[in-house]
Order: sequence, then C-alpha cells, then structure tokens
Amino acid sequence: MNNKLLLDNLRCIPDWPKKGVNFRDVTTLFKNNDCLQEICDEMYELYKDKGITKIVGIESRGFVMSSALALRLGAGVVLCRKPGKLPCDTVQESYAKEYGKDTIEIHKDAIGEDDVILLHDDLLATGGTMKAACNLVKKFHPKKVYANFIIELVNEGLNGREGFDEDIEITSLIKI
Repeated sequence: MNNKLLLDNLRCIPDWPKKGVNFRDVTTLFKNNDCLQEICDEMYELYKDKGITKIVGIESRGFVMSSALALRLGAGVVLCRKPGKLPCDTVQESYAKEYGKDTIEIHKDAIGEDDVILLHDDLLATGGTMKAACNLVKKFHPKKVYANFIIELVNEGLNGREGFDEDIEITSLIKI
C-alpha cells in the first residue's frame, strides 16, 4: 500500500549511518500532522478487527505510532528496549547483527497468554530486530502476534521478511 503523501514527505539521507546506506528518516512523517494522521488511519484500518490488546513498540521510533494506535484501538502499550532502560524485571532476547550482537528486553509482567499482540517498528530492512522481538514476545505465549512497519525495503536485496515464523502476519504501509 504505497501512499503518495507519505512517500512525498519521507526524507532519505544518503550514506548514513555508513557509506552505501540510504537511511529512511520517518521523523519527517511524524512532524507533519497530515502524515501522522494518515499513518494512524491506515494502521487502524489494518488492525481494527484483529482484537489487539497490546502494541509492542520497538525502541525508539516504534514508540510513536504504537502509542497513537493503541489509543485508537483501546489497547495497551509495551515498550521493547535495549538493556538497562526498563526499571523492573525483564525478559531478554539477543540476536546477531551485521557487526556484532544486540539485545532487547521487555518487562516480565508486560504480556499475558490472553493478549493479542501487534509489534510495531518504523522500518523493515534485514528484519533482525523484529525477529528478535517476535521471539521475545512468543516467550509469553500470547494468543496471536502481528508485525507492522511504516516502511519496508523490498528492492535492496535485504530479504527482511525471510526467517519470520509463518504464523506472523506482516504488514507495511510503504514498500520501497
């Protein structure tokens, strides 16, 4: 679902954070009320009938839309953060990155078995962080898990959708 308004307002920064990478900066979408409303409306239409009880926002750009959408859906928000950022007992998941290892965590009491979870992040590239987030959330045995992105990079050979469990329904608003 490509949206001209969103594409026209998306900033691309060449060679950041390293040479050869075209960074897609969603902050230009967040600062524009029309874009913010469009993202929220489109996400609401995708998930209004899915029974979502909690939205897990991935640090940090994932926090923005997870909070806005949760209000519309009547759901709670769970923060998925890097280690040491959450104040209570956590559950962790580590994963390999291009140049090392990373870890994400959420509070131990954040999700229950009756929850229907929507994981949200701004961008799907290689999928490493979201795959780890899916594995982390599945440790809680929720009823269902969905994954959503504002942007999905499909023409850069990154194969971000590969490796997700087949039971994870993945959606994105913009495919580039």
